[in-house]
Amino acid sequence: MSDLFKKAISLGWGLTVVSKEKVEKVVDDLVSRGELAPNESKALVNRLIERGEEEQTQFKTVVHEQVNRILKELHVPTGSDVTSLEQRIAALESKIAELESPKAE
Repeated sequence: MSDLFKKAISLGWGLTVVSKEKVEKVVDDLVSRGELAPNESKALVNRLIERGEEEQTQFKTVVHEQVNRILKELHVPTGSDVTSLEQRIAALESKIAELESPKAE
């Protein structure tokens, strides 16, 4: 079973997109062919699902880091950059409005 588990893990990123139902079907097929003991099937399904969730989390982290790196390299402004600019524009508009309004004498 250990070798079988290693083979399943070697699928790597593939597990991130496999649903629990598909994992259960593959494991059930292994049980029906006698390649896996029935009492080991639930543990294998749980380990494969857990591994898939871990892979998915790692994948999301890697993608997020890469997207941020690329956006930074392209000098795309962040949300806080935009907010800061909006505040500066509002302050300038306010000053312009003050300068343009007639002074009360």
